[in-house]
Amino acid sequence: MLRIQSPEGTRRVDIDNLAVTRELFEKVLNAFETIEYPFTLYGRRDKSQEIASSDSKTLASYGLKHGDMIFLSPIAGAVQRVEQPTGNGKAKNEISNTSLSVSTPTPSMAGSKIPVRSTVDEDKVDLLLQKMDGTVKRKRDPKNCLHGDNSSCIHCLPLEPYDASYLKDLNVKHMSFNAYLRKLSSGLDGGKYANLDNISCRIKPGCTGHPPWPKGVCSKCQPKAITLNSQPYRHVDNIVFENPNLVEQFLHYWRVTGRQRIGFLYGKFDVHLDVPLGIKGTVAAIYEPPQESTRDSVRLLPDSRQSLVDRLAAKLGLSCIGWIFTDLVAEDISKGTVRNFRNAETHFLSAQECVMAGHFQSLHPNPCRFSSDGYFGSKFVTVCVTGDAQNQVHMEGYQVSNQCQALVRDECLVPTKDAPELAYARQSTAEKYIPDVYYKALEKMGKS
Repeated sequence: MLRIQSPEGTRRVDIDNLAVTRELFEKVLNAFETIEYPFTLYGRRDKSQEIASSDSKTLASYGLKHGDMIFLSPIAGAVQRVEQPTGNGKAKNEISNTSLSVSTPTPSMAGSKIPVRSTVDEDKVDLLLQKMDGTVKRKRDPKNCLHGDNSSCIHCLPLEPYDASYLKDLNVKHMSFNAYLRKLSSGLDGGKYANLDNISCRIKPGCTGHPPWPKGVCSKCQPKAITLNSQPYRHVDNIVFENPNLVEQFLHYWRVTGRQRIGFLYGKFDVHLDVPLGIKGTVAAIYEPPQESTRDSVRLLPDSRQSLVDRLAAKLGLSCIGWIFTDLVAEDISKGTVRNFRNAETHFLSAQECVMAGHFQSLHPNPCRFSSDGYFGSKFVTVCVTGDAQNQVHMEGYQVSNQCQALVRDECLVPTKDAPELAYARQSTAEKYIPDVYYKALEKMGKS
């Protein structure tokens, strides 16, 4: 085992002492996946003992032993991967006509120190938001501002896009994802130590210190326990349908048959002006895939046309941005009313629907150069058509959190049969390790 120290951090590689140095260079390159520049290796920190890549010289010829540290240094004149400054949300939605509001540093990110990957092809809306100022402008307060028109004070200075009091006044429970990125880079360290790490519930492969699971596991390869928390941001802040007829045509199947229906939403993402640095999903079409449905269930069938639909949508500048499903039960056919059974006393989304949403979100990751994986979370939305408190047909928009998305992706979460509002965290087996999942609950205190 050799330790490799570089500008990208320290890594370890396992290699035979009689292996040629060319193999060492290959293993180092695999260990540092982010290195995109030519480099050389040295046996000493002062670069006095260069290790050349050779098919004849072995590690033993350089006197390298188990546990030794070697030093990686870029070749003079090579271009290193540069941290490029820039910048860029889960909850309940409310609808007005055909618009769904998803509820689940000041100047642009120039000067941000959040580590970035320059090779990630981000969405156009994110690139546009990164160039925006993002601050909330305020007019001069005639009561509190005691200065002239060309000055400013704490009562009229622009607010940050993540300002909690301002978002509360707007009745926005979750800041936008791009505002969250600005918040990460707003501290004294400029976000230098802020990382957007995707949650993993799997054992890290390649650990050689013990037998593989289930015979052994250690703190290095064992996934961390997960404590379920409310996500402070959301990736999409609003959902809009270009034409009300889109929803009417989608609901026609239920009105005729009484059976439920699923469709995929095709559209694009735009800047949402009502939320600081917000994102709006605009739906232009609903594609209904092959499916079998009853009055209380839907089963998707294999779809040979899905790739064709995606290609046609791409030529029109559209992509699949979400899915929509009905959960409607007629109450009075003559009045056109439906039952209301999704509320705070029951549930807004069932566990099965959360699992489906998490699965679809994992299939549509959000490109993000601020994550070491090149993606973080998802912009894929879920729209549920159901009855509201007035027994009218109503739409709600959702996204599950990154935690739920990871639990579903790594097959840790399954729905329950007897309680639709509850999900079940699987237990570890000999075939698969499942991390512990914790949650917090508030108990209602009664009078004694």
